[in-house]
Amino acid sequence: MNRQRILIVDDSPTMRKVIILQLSTLDVEILVANDGRLHGFDMVSNHPVDLVVTDVDMPQMDGITLCKKLQADPKTDAIPIVIQSSFDSELNIEKGFNAGASAYISKKELTTSLVGTVRSLLRKSSINRTRRVMVVDDSAMIRKIVGQGLEKKGFQVITAENGKAALALIDSNLPHLILSDVNMPEMDGYAFCRAVHEDSGLSDIPFVVMSVRQEMSRVRRMLSLGAEAYLFKPFNIDELVILIEKLLSDQYHLLLMEKERLSNERKLVLSSIASLATALEARDAYTPPGHSAEVARIVSQMGLLAGLDEEKVNRLRKSISGELHDIGKIGVKDAVLLKPGRLTEEEFEAIKQHPVTGANILRPIDSFSDIIEVVQHHHEHFDDKGYPNGLKGEAIPFWARMIAVADTYNALTSDRPYRKGMTAEKALQIIKEASGTQLCPDCVDLFFKCTDRWGRHQGP
Repeated sequence: MNRQRILIVDDSPTMRKVIILQLSTLDVEILVANDGRLHGFDMVSNHPVDLVVTDVDMPQMDGITLCKKLQADPKTDAIPIVIQSSFDSELNIEKGFNAGASAYISKKELTTSLVGTVRSLLRKSSINRTRRVMVVDDSAMIRKIVGQGLEKKGFQVITAENGKAALALIDSNLPHLILSDVNMPEMDGYAFCRAVHEDSGLSDIPFVVMSVRQEMSRVRRMLSLGAEAYLFKPFNIDELVILIEKLLSDQYHLLLMEKERLSNERKLVLSSIASLATALEARDAYTPPGHSAEVARIVSQMGLLAGLDEEKVNRLRKSISGELHDIGKIGVKDAVLLKPGRLTEEEFEAIKQHPVTGANILRPIDSFSDIIEVVQHHHEHFDDKGYPNGLKGEAIPFWARMIAVADTYNALTSDRPYRKGMTAEKALQIIKEASGTQLCPDCVDLFFKCTDRWGRHQGP
């Protein structure tokens, strides 16, 4: 991913160094110019940047004039501009914002405010470029003016002439915000707003009403149906952009808070289930201490070697697919689970239910939905002679097929009540012979590549 670019425009070499030092804590590319006209404006025109930090008092072209020129050019009017100056009276600050600046910082506050301001503006600008706004209005002129204005500010825009047309577009072009008129043919703003908020997949999208000032009663009705805000026509694009950025920023923070809440909830649940797994291993005569953790470690190495997403590999290792794949044994009777000798056929049938039990334990937890099938199918055989569903070949989830190989290796090399663990060499030979029948050939190949890294006779 390319780094964001910041242009510093200041005629003072000392100030340029100070600003560069301040911004060095950010992962950005920095360009410099020593005046507004000969270097600043020309550089932005020829080398697209994501943000400009400019002084006010400069030769050739001062910062206020540079700001105005950048804002007047359709190619550069969406670039956030930070003005930093020794002139920090209310009049000077007002001049800066009137010229189109996004922020105005006094030089005496540079070391405390610049980095936070720049980081916030870059994040907001980046969010805008990925955000899609749906404009719904029966007036083609309004759709065109508002759509073009938002696109110039960096937003993606989709348009529709009424609520019915908008709903038809939403499935393939899910917007991050909806801007809608009230009076429209076929489906008006009331019906459209109601339909959006009654759909669980759409109800979180901020809904903004466009209306004339004489329709305040209609605006109140739209707000009662779930609309978040309103704008009276006519409005200017800057006014609209400020409102949209505020709503999207609020929604972004709410989503972050919800993500953090779910993450904390998941950690608590995982901690509780991990404690169960540890207790389970302690009471299970057939499962050697550390079995689950070792299977998880082997599977994660196989996953990384297969080129799978590292974040998902780590997530699955830390969560359930490896460490807690046998959690369903918690539902097996002690008389069976703790039996010191070999199991009868009936007792083995009871043991064979533990993948289903494990999946059922996890199923009520929404955040574990992507790993339930791994827990349920890790004892399936490649030749369809496994359990609980008798799946065959690639119908078995890939992660479950990898777990089957790692599980087999650890089981063969571990001591059991009725036998001593095998040597690594003998276990590897058995796994090789089971390739294509009990075990997936591709996963066996991955496993042997891992053993080559470990040292074939030393084990993992």
